[in-house]
Amino acid sequence: MIFDFGFALSIMPLLAKAALTTIFATICGFALAMIVGLAAAVARRYGGRGLALAVRFTAEFIRSTPLLVQIFFLFFLAPKIGITLPPLVAGILALGLHYGAYLAEVYRSGFEAVPKGQWEAAKALGLNRWLTLRLVVLRQAIQPIVPAMGNYFIAMFKETPLLSAIAVIELMASAKLIAAETFRYVEPVTLVGIFFLLMSAAGALLTRYAEQRLQIPR
Repeated sequence: MIFDFGFALSIMPLLAKAALTTIFATICGFALAMIVGLAAAVARRYGGRGLALAVRFTAEFIRSTPLLVQIFFLFFLAPKIGITLPPLVAGILALGLHYGAYLAEVYRSGFEAVPKGQWEAAKALGLNRWLTLRLVVLRQAIQPIVPAMGNYFIAMFKETPLLSAIAVIELMASAKLIAAETFRYVEPVTLVGIFFLLMSAAGALLTRYAEQRLQIPR
């Protein structure tokens, strides 16, 4: 089938609107994942033994089950216990929790990379554990883990089509609807592929920029 540029241009507004949903879900999901991952890493490393074991078990459980199953659970099964979420909210929550479990390990590796002498110096200056973590350790731990976090951001972006399973009209779902109505698959699928390629490249550049900005002078 020959690529029809006129048809491609005609469907661009619909795909652009759906692309905003994809970008919004990715940004919100990753912001939630960063918070969840940091909280889990802090709880595992600096919490009590019971809390650390509970967080570790939960993270392992989340990492060991497919993201699609977690999306279905939050959207279809959560109402059974009285929690009803809109499709987009359920999708963002699933993305955030799923990737938060992975980012917890990324944060943990960053914490372990900070020399123990930094903790001792902060303690000598009279800083409590919270201030030491926020002002000393976290600042040094973030810079080396930025590339890994960027990779997870791009991976999350490419997994947003799974949200179409719960009726979120993101980019890929919109392309499938257009193809089903017009029986033309080349143009919408090609445009979606180009969009994901461009956005993934932009994410990689943004990661590189953040890594340079956070570089600690030596």
